[in-house]
Amino acid sequence: MWLTIAKVILRFRSVFIWLILVATYFMIQQSSNARLSYSMANLLPNKSAEQLDYNFFLEKFGIKDNIMIVGVDADSFFDYNNFQSWEKLQSEIQKIDGVKSVYSISDAVDLLKDKKEKKLIIESLFDSIDNQSQLDDAFSKLKTLPFYRNTLYNDSASVMLLALDNDFITSDKRINLIESIIGLGDIYESETNKAIRYSGLPYIRTINSELIKKEVGLFIFLALFVTALILYFFFRSVKAMLISVMVVTIGVIWSFGTLGILDYRITILTALIPPLLIVIGVPNCIFLINKYHNEYRRHGNKSKSLVQMIRRVGNITILTNATTAMGFATFVLTSSKDLRQFGLVASLNIFAVFILSLLLIPIIFSYLNPPKAKHTSHLDRKWLNKLIKRITYIVLNKRTAVYVSTIAIVVVSLFGLFKMNIAGNITDDMPSESSLYQDIKFFEKHYKSVLPFEIVIDTHRKNGITKLSSLKRIDKLSDTLSLYSEFSRPVSIIDPIKFSKQALYNGNKDFYELPNSQEKRWLLDYTIKSESPNEWMNSFIDENKQIGRVSLYVGDIGTSRMKEIKLKLREQVDKIFDPEKYNVVLTGTSIVFLEGTSYLVKNLFTSLMLAVLLISVFMAWMFNSFRMVVVSLIPNLIPLIITASIMGYFGISIKPSTILVFSIAFGISVDDTIHFLAKYRQELRLRNFNIKDSVVAAIKETGVSMFYTSIVLFFGFFIFIASQFGGTIALGLLVSITLFIALLSNLIVLPALLLSLEKSLIVEALNDPLLDVFDEEEDIELKELTLNNK
Repeated sequence: MWLTIAKVILRFRSVFIWLILVATYFMIQQSSNARLSYSMANLLPNKSAEQLDYNFFLEKFGIKDNIMIVGVDADSFFDYNNFQSWEKLQSEIQKIDGVKSVYSISDAVDLLKDKKEKKLIIESLFDSIDNQSQLDDAFSKLKTLPFYRNTLYNDSASVMLLALDNDFITSDKRINLIESIIGLGDIYESETNKAIRYSGLPYIRTINSELIKKEVGLFIFLALFVTALILYFFFRSVKAMLISVMVVTIGVIWSFGTLGILDYRITILTALIPPLLIVIGVPNCIFLINKYHNEYRRHGNKSKSLVQMIRRVGNITILTNATTAMGFATFVLTSSKDLRQFGLVASLNIFAVFILSLLLIPIIFSYLNPPKAKHTSHLDRKWLNKLIKRITYIVLNKRTAVYVSTIAIVVVSLFGLFKMNIAGNITDDMPSESSLYQDIKFFEKHYKSVLPFEIVIDTHRKNGITKLSSLKRIDKLSDTLSLYSEFSRPVSIIDPIKFSKQALYNGNKDFYELPNSQEKRWLLDYTIKSESPNEWMNSFIDENKQIGRVSLYVGDIGTSRMKEIKLKLREQVDKIFDPEKYNVVLTGTSIVFLEGTSYLVKNLFTSLMLAVLLISVFMAWMFNSFRMVVVSLIPNLIPLIITASIMGYFGISIKPSTILVFSIAFGISVDDTIHFLAKYRQELRLRNFNIKDSVVAAIKETGVSMFYTSIVLFFGFFIFIASQFGGTIALGLLVSITLFIALLSNLIVLPALLLSLEKSLIVEALNDPLLDVFDEEEDIELKELTLNNK
């Protein structure tokens, strides 16, 4: 079969070139549809309880994720000139297209009782302020109004809330919107010498998206640059380097085109695909070029070398790429939309890069002159040959030491394995020196406001939420929430009611409390005829007054602490609200984000187990033996255990970015196992099933290519340390370490296991595989194959 494939590729090479050019042009056109994602990552399945709860909240009260927060410290904030600058900032922001409304302490009002008309009159606190004395009086009055305390201001900071148009914040228009707001903030800073801080999900997502955009380009450049240097160092050939770089560059273009065709957005996950393709695709090129040079040096026949390159490497690399693609394809079976998209695009393009390398490398080399002696000199590198000989010596003579050392390392690693913990903080991957991180920590320190947290209360009856019994329960819940240091001040329907009662008692702050039954009837006579309190209350209850909400923010806590809070708070809520009479839901972006992170980690663990299972089945089908599956899995599981222990000992948490390490590393490292075992089986047949000679020959033949590809993979993933995201840095370092350990494991532990097992077991395992691998010495006829250099 592979001889026919080789003939077709070389005979119709010009046709394949034109097909690739047309396909690449098409992909370039489609890549324009691949745009950055500006919406919250969809990590939860649509039918999960947490997602359904959040959808219910959105249905009743609308989106709250469109609030951007602008804040400054309280030092000299109420200085007259600074306050004027603050009001000017608010006024200018309100004029920006995409800003629906702006609300800050300068909008604070007092409620005055009109006995004659029996209504509450709104009086602005900060209108017509002409001097410092008037501002001081207004501020003194503000202090008597608990309604505003720890919301728009406190003793340490003041904030401005910006409601942004949802059409803007879910499209690329939000970049200009956020930049315009920041530009006005810069003017405020220059006028007041006060640092201004920004937060809120629209701001955080925009900054993160722009960082992702920059890093995609950076990593593509670094991956190409680093792999090009390594390729030149290996082959001492500019042609070999450029051809390989061209292959993976086309693969990158196709990956963006795939995103465009499928109408997928570029997320934190899909942004990893282009550099991954470069790093994973280059080893295909190395194996093919290395085999071409090896064959040409043996017999000097260019045509035969090209055919042998396709036959010998093609039939093995299709297996290795299949296992790698399979590892990524397991994400398609998860319930997370973002994971499914990542898995589908990655697996499709990994195989696409393999096809590109299998077609382009032999075709392009068929048009070029045969390699010169200097181009094949890399096959005789003394230092590398010495290293291979040393490894061979260890395998043949030090197997006991290999096993003892391996077992000892695994035992020590198991202790570290149990030290691993799951974490999912919104700032977890952000660089601590970045302005975004500092801004978020500013609001967390002063307001505990990082992510929205919502409690939705359904009374199951019309007007049920405004009944005094329900209001008292909400008040008790608010007091309970205030005991949590992780939460900001809760806001609900009871706050405007308390404010109204205070107004009826002539602004006495001691009466900022819920009314009794008699006061409530009296209060209704006023609030029904007024405007502002009713508008405030309507934002916290539905139109039937059946469902209410308690709204607050939660600090940047991890998944473990959030889980503890949810469990404890659930118990407290059920004591306050009888579950048989009330349905109380804990939701909000904070719950969706943190539950989504936990769900994603669980899905990634599941996909890893599924990848191990599928690849095991694939290996069993390939070698027709359960024993061979065990032999092949051991050297690939050891690196994962060691890497997990490193995470445990060094306090690197399990999170979406780091859990990817295991799936990526396992899918790639098993490739070396397939290369080695395929060559080992060939040698067994050639050497009359002499296990020792076969193992030695397999080490010598595959060791060089495995070393070359591992160097590329190590440095290819190492470039991720240039990231500004901590999780991406950890991903790069951990994958690099894992693949290096996997190289040693496949070159030392795997051959040692083959030598230690009885001959009958190995012969049974490899004697009659379902997938035949061509014998190395089988000759070919090239009479029907001619190459034209036209």
